[in-house]
Amino acid sequence: MKKPLKAYEDLAFLRQDVCRPIRLQLEFLKPEVHMQRNHIHSTIVLYGSARLLSPEKARAKRRLARRELAETPGSRAKKLALQQADTAVELSRFYQVARDFAALVSRCTQTEKECHYVIMTGGGGGIMEAGNRGAADVGAKSIGLNISLPFEQKPNPYITPDLVFDFHYFSLRKMHFMLRAKALCAFPGGFGTLDEMFETLTLIQTRKIKPIPVILFGRKFWNRLINWKELVRLQLIRPEDLNIFHYAETAEEAWDYIRNFWQNGNPNPPST
Repeated sequence: MKKPLKAYEDLAFLRQDVCRPIRLQLEFLKPEVHMQRNHIHSTIVLYGSARLLSPEKARAKRRLARRELAETPGSRAKKLALQQADTAVELSRFYQVARDFAALVSRCTQTEKECHYVIMTGGGGGIMEAGNRGAADVGAKSIGLNISLPFEQKPNPYITPDLVFDFHYFSLRKMHFMLRAKALCAFPGGFGTLDEMFETLTLIQTRKIKPIPVILFGRKFWNRLINWKELVRLQLIRPEDLNIFHYAETAEEAWDYIRNFWQNGNPNPPST
């Protein structure tokens, strides 16, 4: 007879439905332990599409599309590919802004023993990669909260190795996003970005959390995507709810807003 496994060694048992509360607790506890070990006191969360390309990759994509269209100028598929490549180049500026922002913040808020305003992302590509990459550019720590998906989101290579986590539960991942957050920065993105952004706006609106800066990068993008004024006109939100978030176009503008926000109400504001 085989020696029976101890409960904590029995993976088949731990994966059963009856052990879901234990798995939830572990998924909360592991990142928390690593955050404490790395002296992570506060974070700035970056949300945005995993599909946005860096400027260099976007321009390379457009060069290829132009070359292929020149070879078959009558092809509708090639014309569409060039249009999509042009869009990729247009959106790639947000990748650069996210990278610049992460570098700007990380350069002045971390020491070996005290890490404040640490960049935290969803750990994937696109805007998430840009955030972690910007922190890496200045030798700073950054966090990636990856999640297991059917199409397999992989962690980007710029996350601090001891601060990359793989989540199963969206709920625990969202909890960690907000647990130490001193600001939320939303860049153009799809369903995931919108879900995470609106959840934060709702938490602030309903006073479940204290207000933090919520910065939407790209006023033109967000105003085309969401008709905020129509929500007010229909009395579905209050006019003052529009003050929960702030627009920014550059890294410097966003960082200035965050610093001013906390200097007005926080005894330990970020340094300049």
